Amino acid sequence: MSQSDFAVPVADRHFEDYVPGRTYEYGAVTVTEAEIVEFARRFDPQTMHTDPEAAAHGAFGGLIASGWHTAAMTMRMLADGWLTATQSLASPGVDELRWNKPVRPGDTLRIRVTTVSAERSRSKPDRGLVRSFVEVLNQRDEVVMSMIGMVLIRCRTLPP
Repeated sequence: MSQSDFAVPVADRHFEDYVPGRTYEYGAVTVTEAEIVEFARRFDPQTMHTDPEAAAHGAFGGLIASGWHTAAMTMRMLADGWLTATQSLASPGVDELRWNKPVRPGDTLRIRVTTVSAERSRSKPDRGLVRSFVEVLNQRDEVVMSMIGMVLIRCRTLPP
């Protein structure tokens, strides 16, 4: 079950606020054809992403967003709603990135984020590593992308 939001606003979140097992939902972003084509022309120039006419005759039967575009939109939703605005230090990466279904013009995306684990660093006790399972859903509640994200977050308190 999803929580409506954290107990503290995004600007005040610290490592201790990311409790394993809690799930939150944020978004929505509606994807336009123009955005799909613009992103793809710059970063992923394959015809399934850049040319609606050619894409109509391709494997997906129409224009689809680049997976990297979907990942970028996901990052924006994470930054706007889930990720602490002031205490995030960096991300060592993501695991198990999957593009499950194509994202098409007109799709409205949102994210569902579940905190999987939160472990304080032994070598740098002022921070901890939060792992989260991120699902990107379209307006039909289909998972279009998923990943396990990791982020280092500054702690509110130091251990005794």
